[in-house]
Amino acid sequence: MRLDSVDISILNQLQDHGRLTNAELAERVGLSASACHRRVKALEGAGIIDRYVAILSEKALGRGITVYVQVTLDNQKRDTLVAFEKSVEQVSEVMECYLMSGEADYLIRVLVRDANDYERVHREVLSGLPGVARLHSSFTIRRVFSRTAMPVPDEVQITA
Repeated sequence: MRLDSVDISILNQLQDHGRLTNAELAERVGLSASACHRRVKALEGAGIIDRYVAILSEKALGRGITVYVQVTLDNQKRDTLVAFEKSVEQVSEVMECYLMSGEADYLIRVLVRDANDYERVHREVLSGLPGVARLHSSFTIRRVFSRTAMPVPDEVQITA
């Protein structure tokens, strides 16, 4: 799908100001409200707009510590991978999970209150996940920056 400058402007506005009304968005991008609404619906339908969310403050909710955990499984059989992925998705402290190349099989991002909370999650939850052979944990010291907005290219390949 080829994006024009108006589509790119819509996407950038929504990334920065997700609570804009359609009328406000239309005014900012120079369209009528109905034309803007059609464009947004087309971007949603094409899967370019994935979802709308509110980004909560981790610190304000008592989850001030981020831990990145490299997970190595005891094997890479399909059943082991599927069992691990289904189980780790149920762990509320795990915010992201990536299948990796390299030494570790997965990289997960865990949010916890403090070191004692992470010890509990490590001992009672992560180490008991299916197929886990080793966990290597790295505590963040400080977030330097975090982005939610991504650069919007002129052309997007839509895959089903």
